[in-house]
Amino acid sequence: MMHNANIHEAKTHLSKLIEAVLAGEKVIISRAGKPLVRLVPYEGLSQPRTPGGWEGQIKIADDFDAESPEINALFYGE
Repeated sequence: MMHNANIHEAKTHLSKLIEAVLAGEKVIISRAGKPLVRLVPYEGLSQPRTPGGWEGQIKIADDFDAESPEINALFYGE
């Protein structure tokens, strides 16, 4: 079943609309009869992120943050 709510109804009955979405209904929020947004249930990440997945595969140069006089001159007009 699909439920079409205007913005005022959505503000007034948000909890009920959320319950409807969680029960499998489609909920569309409209303004002046024109659909604007669709409420959908949140789907989290399938698995938690694990830091360090690129460890040993990326090399950062020792001077990556060294300033360049040429670039500084372009920015600061020196």
